Amino acid sequence: MIARMTGTLIELDTDANTVLLDVEPLAYELLVPGYAISDLSQNLNRTITLYCLEYHESAGAAGSNLIPRIIGFPQAGDKAFFQQFIKVKGIGIRKALRALTKPLADIAATIEQGDAKMLTTLPEIGKRTAELIIAELKGKVSDFALDAARPADEPPLNAIQREALEILLQLGERRTEAEDLLTRAARVFDELDSTDALVQAAYRLKAGSI
Repeated sequence: MIARMTGTLIELDTDANTVLLDVEPLAYELLVPGYAISDLSQNLNRTITLYCLEYHESAGAAGSNLIPRIIGFPQAGDKAFFQQFIKVKGIGIRKALRALTKPLADIAATIEQGDAKMLTTLPEIGKRTAELIIAELKGKVSDFALDAARPADEPPLNAIQREALEILLQLGERRTEAEDLLTRAARVFDELDSTDALVQAAYRLKAGSI
């Protein structure tokens, strides 16, 4: 199974929500959720990493022909949220890709707030589906909502910090604690210019060695 893919972004289809990633000697077509299109469009002809989810899509009415598909997400946490989102009854993979047009932190915060009306502003999400989303996911996506709750005067995580955050999450750290460690590390060390250095500094802070 392909867990992540790094290559050059050479094409982007905003109508089909697909990208073409050049991973020499092959080029892969990946589906991407709507919210990612804007950011990815700024990275054409640049090297990017996408976190992947594979599935098989039915090509016929009887479901006899299955086509392999790959979905790409800018962050590992985005993939985890998507996997929760498609568990809701009536939301398939294609519908979820079209519906998720806003930052996932904002959508998660909306779910935790129980705001069905706001959820209906997403494409293809009606009142009944919005209520189902809240009923099934409220209390399960709070970690994903934390980015939306960051203080207005606190700058968002930069690219290196976000990569470091994904590493800390994969190592078992809770999102709130990981974000706090990275923010503190950035304040203490002005010279941090790599993901590995930032992760090491975060763990030094956690260990109290600074």
